[in-house]
Amino acid sequence: MEKILTSKTKVRFQDCDPFNHLNNSKYIDYMMNAREDHLIKHYDLNVYDEAKNKGISWVVGSNQLLYVSPATNMETVLIETQLIKYSAKNLTVEMTMWDEQRKRLKALLWSTFVHFNLKEKKAHSHNPEFLDLFEKVVLPVEQTTFDARSRFLAVQYARAS
Repeated sequence: MEKILTSKTKVRFQDCDPFNHLNNSKYIDYMMNAREDHLIKHYDLNVYDEAKNKGISWVVGSNQLLYVSPATNMETVLIETQLIKYSAKNLTVEMTMWDEQRKRLKALLWSTFVHFNLKEKKAHSHNPEFLDLFEKVVLPVEQTTFDARSRFLAVQYARAS
C-alpha cells in the first residue's frame, strides 16, 4: 500500500485573493479535499460513508499550517498526504502542497483528527480494522513537532533551489 499519496489540481480564480494568490483559508480546503480523494482512491475509505452508515467519523482537532510560497491563479499544484502518527482515538496527517514539478514547497499542513462517535458526541476508539490499516500505511517523520518539521523542510527546500 502506498504511504505517500499524491494528486494534482488547478488553482481556481474564485479561490484567489486580489493578488491572484490562493486565499489563505483555501489551502486547507484544497489539501483536505485531496486527502478525502486519496483515502477513497487508495484505501477504499470514504469518511462520509462511515459517518452515514456507522455513525462514526473523524473531526478536526487541530490544524497547523505554514505558508511557504504562493500558489497562483490557474497554477497546477501537487498535493501529497500521509499519515504520520496514530493512536487509539487520533490521527495526525501531514499534507504538503508543491508546484507541479515538486520543486517548490507552497505549504505544509499538519492536521490532527479525532475519531468521533456522532451519536454519543464523544471521542471513539478506532476499531481493529482501522488500526490494521493505519499500521500498514503510517509513515512517521523524524521530526516530532511542527516547528521542527517546518525547519527541516525549509533546509531541504533551500538545498534543492
